[in-house]
Amino acid sequence: MRRLLIAIPYVWLLALFIVPFLIVFKISLSDTAIAIPPYTPTLDISAGLGAIREFFAALDWENYIWLTEDDLYWKAYLSSLKIALISTFLTLLVGYPIAYGMARAPEEWRAMLFIMVILPFWTSFLIRVYAWMGILSQEGYLNQFLLSIGVISEPLVILNTNIAVYIGIVYTYLPFMILPIYAALEKLDISLLEAAEDLGCSRFSAFWLITVPLSKQGIIAGSFLVFIPTIGEFVIPSLLGGSRTLMIGKVLWEEFFSNRDWPVASAVAVVLLLILIIPIVLFQRNEQKQREAGR
Repeated sequence: MRRLLIAIPYVWLLALFIVPFLIVFKISLSDTAIAIPPYTPTLDISAGLGAIREFFAALDWENYIWLTEDDLYWKAYLSSLKIALISTFLTLLVGYPIAYGMARAPEEWRAMLFIMVILPFWTSFLIRVYAWMGILSQEGYLNQFLLSIGVISEPLVILNTNIAVYIGIVYTYLPFMILPIYAALEKLDISLLEAAEDLGCSRFSAFWLITVPLSKQGIIAGSFLVFIPTIGEFVIPSLLGGSRTLMIGKVLWEEFFSNRDWPVASAVAVVLLLILIIPIVLFQRNEQKQREAGR
């Protein structure tokens, strides 16, 4: 029974991650062709072991070399990393106070606050992003409100800028930041803060010395949940950022569906996946070392 329970997540990982990744990796080593599908495989498993040996003896990394030669790709990777990091930081700045307020709210209010946080998920993701287009446009509700109260004299240009992208990402992924932090803060022992204040700590010092460190796991989990999907985001940059926002998700879409260059698009996807996996693996190893050191 124990082996069966352990095998289930491994089978799930194999079927929904390893196998699709190997398929994409195989396509990334193929040649572009005007056909359906638009590539010529360089590996034919049905041809037997001889064909497999020949394939590994002469691996063709042409598509990966192309990614290093064209400025568009590495600029898109760097731009995506920058936008994802800034968005994650902004989401943390907004999400932590909300999670802290939820954890410190009276217990009878917490269920209602929890529902309010996840309520946006009941609406289609596309509808919510389209709603921000109506809010942030020059004729949108935000500019109309600011003009009506006299804060600005002419409409602000927010839509089709990186600012609109940051707003859309923070709004969309905010629950993913709030919920892990809330789970960590809810378990916090209030007596630790009371003891710190009794020993002379101010509330601000107790917050930074006790609350923040004890909620570290929630912060890290929330940051990963925001950073990982954001770096490959396509819908928000396309609708709110326009043509001037360069992100690798948009490049990936263009390669797959506009240029019909599946091998290069697959190479872009493989490199993006490696960029995401490396920090996760390093973080897990660091956590394991800290646990072993604490024993």
